[in-house]
Amino acid sequence: MSGDHRRKDSVEASSSRSTNADHHQQQQPNPPPLSRYESQKRRDWNTFGQYLKNQTPPVPMSHCQFNHVLDFLRYLDQFGKTKVHLHCCVFFGQPDPPAPCSCPLRQAWGSLDALIGRLRAAYEEHGGAPETNPFGNGAIRVYLREVKECQAKARGIPYKKKKKRRNNQLKAISDEAKGLKQIAS
Repeated sequence: MSGDHRRKDSVEASSSRSTNADHHQQQQPNPPPLSRYESQKRRDWNTFGQYLKNQTPPVPMSHCQFNHVLDFLRYLDQFGKTKVHLHCCVFFGQPDPPAPCSCPLRQAWGSLDALIGRLRAAYEEHGGAPETNPFGNGAIRVYLREVKECQAKARGIPYKKKKKRRNNQLKAISDEAKGLKQIAS
């Protein structure tokens, strides 16, 4: 009978422990869901990490350089959905071509630019120093600028830098002041 009594006590004790554990887990607040940006940044970081692991030989993140990032951007082109007309295409420079052509599909410049921004932030969040961030390297900025210009020419849409409004206003005021001085003298 004392054996039955011990078994009953241990069953009650274990059930009360699991009840307490269940109750404790229920009281812990769930972390808020990630924003769309944070989710995408995590996916991009994991994708880039997988890309490095699949290299021959695998590249650890600590050895990642800007050339790995450039290779990754070129690799992504095969999954692009933006038609980029070649120089020899009859539709080169036309924003809305009237017929299909065999020009390649590429990643859009804006998508690549946003991707680099997210990966740059993720690199630093994962302990990378800003001065060694391969996503912030000048070669990446040059590559993105070349992609932007190439795609703009292929579509016939120029990307022009907007002039700062304030500078134009100051210039107009300065010109007006010069004109008043000439009239006064």
